[in-house]
Amino acid sequence: MSKIISLLCGIIFGIGLTVSQMINPAKILGFFKIFGYWDPSLIFVIIGALIISSPFFHLFKNNNKPIFYEKFSYSQNEEINKKLIIGSSLFGAGWGLAGLCPGPAIASLALLNLNSVSFVIFMFIGFYLVKLSDLTTQAR
Repeated sequence: MSKIISLLCGIIFGIGLTVSQMINPAKILGFFKIFGYWDPSLIFVIIGALIISSPFFHLFKNNNKPIFYEKFSYSQNEEINKKLIIGSSLFGAGWGLAGLCPGPAIASLALLNLNSVSFVIFMFIGFYLVKLSDLTTQAR
C-alpha cells in the first residue's frame, strides 16, 4: 500500500511541477534574476505549497509514525560541518546555474531536453561520488 501511495504522491508532485512550470529552467532562472527581468510568479507557487502543506504538518507533527510507513526518516545530523556547507553551496549554485533542482529535473526528463538529461546524469554521478567518499571515510 505504501508503494501505491508513494507513486500517487509522486505523480501529483510531478503534475504540480509541470503546471507551475518549475520544470522549465528559463522560468526558474527568471525568478533568480532580481536585478534584470525578474519573474516573480514562482512566489505564488511557494505560497500555494505552504498554504496546502502547513495544516498537514501541524495536524500530523505529533504522530509516532507516518500513516503509510513504519517510521519517520529524519537526518540525525545536528551539526553544521564542512560537508554540509559545501554540499548546500553546490546545490544552490547548481540550481542557480542550471535552473533545475532534483525533483523538477527528474520530472523534466519527460520533455527529453538534453540539458535535463545531462543534469540528471551528473546529479547521479554526484550521488555516487558522495557515497564513495563516505565509504572511503568509514574505511579509515
